[in-house]
Amino acid sequence: MREELTEEMITALVAYRLERAKETVQEAVDMLEKDHYNAAINRLYYACYYAVAALLVKNNIQVHTHSGVKQMFGMSFIVNGKLPRTYNITYTELFDKRHSGDYDDFLSFDRVSSPC
Repeated sequence: MREELTEEMITALVAYRLERAKETVQEAVDMLEKDHYNAAINRLYYACYYAVAALLVKNNIQVHTHSGVKQMFGMSFIVNGKLPRTYNITYTELFDKRHSGDYDDFLSFDRVSSPC
């Protein structure tokens, strides 16, 4: 079990993850400009992951895996209507495409098949 985070630690971690999300969006744009769609999807997924992880930390929800982040995001913010369902649909699509792009053989996204 991880230690309890202080308010100061939570504030710092949320700020760090949101900054990483912003940087990673720019990385995705850079990859798109070079027609590197697999890399762009990877970076877009991680931008969402960092932002969602920040949201969970801000709300004192601790998770330790990518699947856990996705699951708790849905349970804590989508099911109860705090955030639109489309946010979860987009996040899940990026989650799945990032995984496929990183691990499936002979898979190459193009501008049409990417969610960018």
